[in-house]
Amino acid sequence: MKLLPLLFLSATAAALPTSFDVSARASVSKVDGLKFNIDGTTKYYAGTNSYWMPFLTNDTDVDIIMSHLAASGTKILRVWGFNDVDGEPDPSSVYFQSFSGSTATINTGTNGLQRLDTVVASASTYGIKLIIPFVNNWEDYGGMHAYFRACGVLIHAQWYTKAECQAMYQAYIAAVISRYRDSPAIFAWELANEPRCRLCPTSILTNWIRQTSNYVRSLDSEHMITVGDEGFGLEGGAWFQYPYWYIEGIDWAANLALPNISFGTFHLYPEHWLVGGSFGDEWIRLHVEVCARIGKPCLLEEYGVSKREEQCAVEGAWQKTSLGLGESGMAADLFWQLGDTVVSTGEATHDDGFTVYYESEQWNCLVGEHLEAIG
Repeated sequence: MKLLPLLFLSATAAALPTSFDVSARASVSKVDGLKFNIDGTTKYYAGTNSYWMPFLTNDTDVDIIMSHLAASGTKILRVWGFNDVDGEPDPSSVYFQSFSGSTATINTGTNGLQRLDTVVASASTYGIKLIIPFVNNWEDYGGMHAYFRACGVLIHAQWYTKAECQAMYQAYIAAVISRYRDSPAIFAWELANEPRCRLCPTSILTNWIRQTSNYVRSLDSEHMITVGDEGFGLEGGAWFQYPYWYIEGIDWAANLALPNISFGTFHLYPEHWLVGGSFGDEWIRLHVEVCARIGKPCLLEEYGVSKREEQCAVEGAWQKTSLGLGESGMAADLFWQLGDTVVSTGEATHDDGFTVYYESEQWNCLVGEHLEAIG
């Protein structure tokens, strides 16, 4: 999802609900056939996205929101593992990496990766498993574009192929993985959020995915690795529907087949892609067919509609389709995105139009009813 940045300010937190520590019985999540195994249980799983959680500055706020997820039965959470700044960073804000001249500096301080430390520790306590992408395709929170000036490129195609850019990117990957390599709270490492390379030959991204996934595997032999892409470049769909095209440089099946990619990701935003309402079911089914053929699970990693009154009906139907394919290669789904109240400030988290707030009507149908159906 492409979105706009926001900042959360710290304040005194309210009392934390009664917590529970499940870390003692946790294990590293694995692929088990065409499904995921989490803490010894192989089944279909559900989760959500919270790009903003690592940017909260109050530890208790993080714990409260994690406790809400745990109480609901939600198991997988995707959070941003990047926050890149091109130029002089604001010392009062949260950022993870900054670029000055030709130098990249990783911020390991209290307003840097220690904020991500808090999220990982809280996830461990509450039994939540995290997907952590290393960089953004979009300029929100810096992304690949933040690297451009430092490594001397102008466009994405150059970023994927220039050695200086990839050296900086891999140094950041190594810094993140070194902090959590042994943590069972990590569900998977993700190469990027929605990587694209418009009008590029698909070989550019496939080679980058191969190179980067091999590098991640050299640093961590245990955790799963995935791409984080939207699922573009797929055979079998209507020729006139843009998401099936290869125009964004993605060959989904070729990338999924790479040896160190553990499972396939795809996203679903018919409004953004200007496709009809019936598009979603076929989009899900065609990805599952590829996953089954290659022998790796599918994760519907982001999905959403912006009209709140349609979320239960439309997204709920996609959930039913996904769960119905749970024996055929569909392993989990994560709606975009989680919303909650930051207790220390009394403010609601960012509403990008797709947000599903904790204990709302939409939460009850898309989380409560969905998890009940999963069992």
